[in-house]
Amino acid sequence: MLALPSLLVSIDLFVLLLAMPQLSGDLEASGTEQLWIIDSYGFLLSGVLITMGAVGDRLGRRRLLFTGATVFGVASVVAAYATDPLMLILARAVLGIAGAAMGPTTLALITGMFRDPRQRATAIGVWLMSMMGGAAIGPVVGGVLLAHFWWGSVFLLAVPAMVLLLALGPALLPGDSRERHPAPLDLTSMALSLAAILPAVYGIKELARHGAEPTPLAALAVGLAFAAAFLRRQRALAHPLVDLRLFRQSAFRTALGAMFVNTMLPGATMVLITQFLQLVAGYDPLGAGLALLPAVAAGLVATQVAPLAARRFRPAPLIAGGLAVSVAGLLLLTTADSVAVVIAGMALFNAGAGPLVTQGTGIVVGSVPPEKAGSAASLSQTANEFGFALGVAVMGSLAAAVYRHGAPAGAGDSLAATSPALLDGARAAFTDGLHVVAGVSALTMALTAVVCLRVFRGLRPVGQPAAPQPPQEAAPRDRGPAMHA
Repeated sequence: MLALPSLLVSIDLFVLLLAMPQLSGDLEASGTEQLWIIDSYGFLLSGVLITMGAVGDRLGRRRLLFTGATVFGVASVVAAYATDPLMLILARAVLGIAGAAMGPTTLALITGMFRDPRQRATAIGVWLMSMMGGAAIGPVVGGVLLAHFWWGSVFLLAVPAMVLLLALGPALLPGDSRERHPAPLDLTSMALSLAAILPAVYGIKELARHGAEPTPLAALAVGLAFAAAFLRRQRALAHPLVDLRLFRQSAFRTALGAMFVNTMLPGATMVLITQFLQLVAGYDPLGAGLALLPAVAAGLVATQVAPLAARRFRPAPLIAGGLAVSVAGLLLLTTADSVAVVIAGMALFNAGAGPLVTQGTGIVVGSVPPEKAGSAASLSQTANEFGFALGVAVMGSLAAAVYRHGAPAGAGDSLAATSPALLDGARAAFTDGLHVVAGVSALTMALTAVVCLRVFRGLRPVGQPAAPQPPQEAAPRDRGPAMHA
């Protein structure tokens, strides 16, 4: 039941891309309006994740989950029957807010429901599998719906799932833990977090699209300034929106940072691979989605096997060993010149990431009391959102630079804009860009594996008690000041 909203939120990120050609024609959306139709969901989703995590901790996660599901269902109907671009943009923004309400809430509920570490690890694996499953079946389901129905059908897909959650959830989901004496939400912190994240995400995305132009650079600078103000306020508050003391724990900050890297690298690589399949190999969007299924399946299997392996092996060698497999996949991508090699490399990458995403998520949410799990979950998902956006911007810029350097004179800025006579050389240059990105990603992932191996070395396998500490010699009792004759 808790995996269902995560699946739908993940699907919603991918199905719209297939529907854009139809809906932009029917709604007569301009190029700018099309970008906002796509981005409004992700902007609001990432912008209010931290706030929603804190709201769930204070007001109750079941209540927030059911509220988010109701809003998500209603907004999906509004989006499906939108009559102009502005109506669809606003509906997508509301969907993003509702998705942010459900995302960390479901993970926090899992943490509270499964107190046994082994059961919790398995449940987190299922939850992660649902998110990855949405990425896998989103393009396929969207392609089938668009082949038989109008573009609005991709939004109506969420409605029966939300109705099912609202009908069965109250009976199946137990009451969740929350703060007994919740502090009031700090509205200034909520505003600062939104003011920090929205321009930062916008700036990163625009840098990926248009390069180092004044507007995205200014937006990024504004976001960083508000982020600094947000952090200063959190340090001063007795009941902050984000407890910065969590970052004093080396395991917490390392797990969060490693998952950030793990989201950043495949985010950029996946974008390049989907373009490779369509622009180099000649696949249509549905064919590209189907070609990626083996790689996604490898990731799904890994998220289910990793929790079982974590019962016998320590997190340090398990996570580092998995990342070594990911590095092998990335190194394979540095030589890829065919679809089979590309899919094999991506499959190895996804399979190796399984221990990190399952164990890392468990470390993050397990670092706080159950009543604070929503805030920890929101930090994890916010890191993922930023990692994906930053990866596309930085690695995408690197791939574009390699392409421009190696493309034939007169070739367009992209393969789609290149004349047929120059297409072979442009395709080779694009493939070189994929190779360079994969090589840089392999080096970054290898360094991440080394850090995880070192920081997590003191952690025990899941479910096993910590090693007993040796008894410390009692300090000599103070006998008071010496007596002098």
